[in-house]
Amino acid sequence: MAGTTQPIKSRLDVERLKDYYRSVKPNARNYAMIVVGLNSALRIGDLLTLKWRNVYDFRDCCLQERVELVEQKTGKKKTFPINVSVQDALIKLFREQEYPQPNDYIFVGWQGKHLSRTQAFRIVSDAAQALSLGSHISCHSLRKTFGYHAYKMGVAPSLLMELFNHSSYQVTKRYLGLNQDEKDEVYLNLNL
Repeated sequence: MAGTTQPIKSRLDVERLKDYYRSVKPNARNYAMIVVGLNSALRIGDLLTLKWRNVYDFRDCCLQERVELVEQKTGKKKTFPINVSVQDALIKLFREQEYPQPNDYIFVGWQGKHLSRTQAFRIVSDAAQALSLGSHISCHSLRKTFGYHAYKMGVAPSLLMELFNHSSYQVTKRYLGLNQDEKDEVYLNLNL
């Protein structure tokens, strides 16, 4: 699949990508963006426009249990729970941003605006390049990586299609980025 954004298939490489902005070049915003992207299956436009009110309960001073938003591309409502990885990354970022306000963007760029797609692409691709993950890793890889690893855990493609809000199974199938080696693995491991 030359020229196409790819999922990050190795769990070790996923951890290396997360660790890049956690430890190698520490940056709480970049780290949180990658962690939320990997764990939410959000399109980059929806990810970048998240505001603190989408994830933080300012009345009770704690993270919400779920994120609810309307997807820009589909106009469909999306809701998902905030897992421990996302909680940890967001809490660290919240504290670093010196307790932001409800309408502040989570992933702040210049002058209080949200990061641009170009900036986000640079963040992901710089880390991927530094880690030698390949030239086909981009922001969209975060979404595809979610699907690939969910599929490898046994999540049915029909459920992934719903999680992605895809209109067809064919789109979801392309997202998974399965290759011949993975197809062969099914035959070799079945052994009935």
